[in-house]
Amino acid sequence: MRAPYAPIAHRVRGLSDTTIAWLFIAPTMILLLAINLFPLIWTIQLSFTNYRANRPNAPLRNVGLEHYQAILSDPEIWQRMQATAHFVFWTILLQTVLGFALAYLIDRKFRGHGFWTTLILIPMMLSPAVVGNFWTFLYQPQIGLFNYVVSFFSGLAPSSFQMLGDVTLSPWAIIIVDTWMWTPYVMLICLAGLRSIPDYIYEAAEVDRASNWRQFISITLPMCLPFIMLAVLFRGIENFKMFDMVNLLTSGGPGSTTELASITLKRAAFEAWRTGYSSAFAIILFVAVFGLANIYVKALNKVKAR
Repeated sequence: MRAPYAPIAHRVRGLSDTTIAWLFIAPTMILLLAINLFPLIWTIQLSFTNYRANRPNAPLRNVGLEHYQAILSDPEIWQRMQATAHFVFWTILLQTVLGFALAYLIDRKFRGHGFWTTLILIPMMLSPAVVGNFWTFLYQPQIGLFNYVVSFFSGLAPSSFQMLGDVTLSPWAIIIVDTWMWTPYVMLICLAGLRSIPDYIYEAAEVDRASNWRQFISITLPMCLPFIMLAVLFRGIENFKMFDMVNLLTSGGPGSTTELASITLKRAAFEAWRTGYSSAFAIILFVAVFGLANIYVKALNKVKAR
């Protein structure tokens, strides 16, 4: 029974390790390329047409760069991009500062730090749908706990302001929720960076009589900086395409104050059914994120090489 399989076994034994490795990973790579490349190529193709998904049998016409010109010259699109930039900037800033501060405190390994670490990680474990509904209830001006907490510290009446209904406050409402949910993620990355710093470096600094502040500035922060930048990269990409939580909290309102680029894309694609237009918008967003991420990764590599 073993004779027919002998030539196959002989051929396999004659293959190099590199060839065998490629044989194992080739099916997965082909699948991933098919899943990722085909939609991208199809989206690029649709962006040059007048295709509408609700009218698949309508005559298809090539419109060239018409969609791209319309998007880049639309002042409302630039307002959505400005709202997206405002959201991304403040969420990254707050999450980075708070996440690093929490990681620095937990790294001290005080009594019960394991319990507090688990407790802090709970928001990150929840789904955006749960978080959106939970905070929608908290933001209710009549019965929500958030307004009563603000009233306790500020003296304002709980019903005198609406976090989700006020034009000025609603952008900050979604920033607070996203910061609450994803600060633990940044904390974990920063904690990994703090734990990777060898103890002998701090011991040498203590021998040189360096103060705690000097150790933080000269050792802790520089050696943890690549991890901080990595957390900023991950959260920046995720927040740039944020949709579900903002859609649940405000749906882009009041008016279009919190309408991020992802919500505008969804409305163009699945409410107005402008599939070609939305495909062009998706490509523009992809190029913007890819370009900024590429520049940022180069800066990250320079920091890691120091």
